[in-house]
Amino acid sequence: MLTIEIIDEQNQSLTDQQLQLVRTCLEAAAAAEEVTGEVVVTLVDDERIHELNRQYRGIDRPTDVLSFAMNETGEGEMDILMDDEDWSDMPNMLGDIVISVPKAVSQAEEYGHSLERELGFLAVHGFLHLLGYDHGTESEEAEMFSRQEQILQKIGLTR
Repeated sequence: MLTIEIIDEQNQSLTDQQLQLVRTCLEAAAAAEEVTGEVVVTLVDDERIHELNRQYRGIDRPTDVLSFAMNETGEGEMDILMDDEDWSDMPNMLGDIVISVPKAVSQAEEYGHSLERELGFLAVHGFLHLLGYDHGTESEEAEMFSRQEQILQKIGLTR
């Protein structure tokens, strides 16, 4: 099972159906990848995602989605040493996904599809990043984007 918390920190109102769609997309991605755990999705404006992108990636512009995986070790972080049985009692915190709603709106218009399709795409894209998928090379990009499309098609969010 996937536990999802959605925090809305932006001014553009999304419908309950759109918020449920984000949940549905994440649940479908978790099922496809056969993972369980907890995810926090924060909906923000361009100013906030710009700030986060600059702070954590050194890129001084807004972006559409950021992912902060909890299950990977960053530079300078200490390893947490626990017995396997102790880990089984802990929730599997997969991480945080931050989505810029204004960016989702503009990209939906730019790509000629619905806001729902764009929100779903960004949610699944961010989720796959939490699991270690990346698109730094052509082969990684092909694998990640193919997986995204499979998940989105399964729930009827086609282009």
